[in-house]
Amino acid sequence: MERPVIVALLLAGLIIGTGVGSAYARARRGWADYQTVKKTVPGARRTAWLLIKVATTKIGVIALLLVGAVAYAAVDSDAEPAPPGPTPSPSATPSTSPGR
Repeated sequence: MERPVIVALLLAGLIIGTGVGSAYARARRGWADYQTVKKTVPGARRTAWLLIKVATTKIGVIALLLVGAVAYAAVDSDAEPAPPGPTPSPSATPSTSPGR
């Protein structure tokens, strides 16, 4: 009579122990991964700021070039304007009657 109770308790202990053990192993792996990522964050942060600086510098140079191009286009040129050519005369177009 005692034997089935011991077997049932042993089986329940194995099932519970397996669940607790796998949860503990998962927690240890998660903690190790967290520590690894925590150590790489400063380097990644420096890299991110460097990439942001590069991008803003490129955007700034492009903006300055655009402003310079607009300013250059807005300034009158020193060349004399072309003489006015003959003005075209208006030509008559045949009109159709709106009745059809």
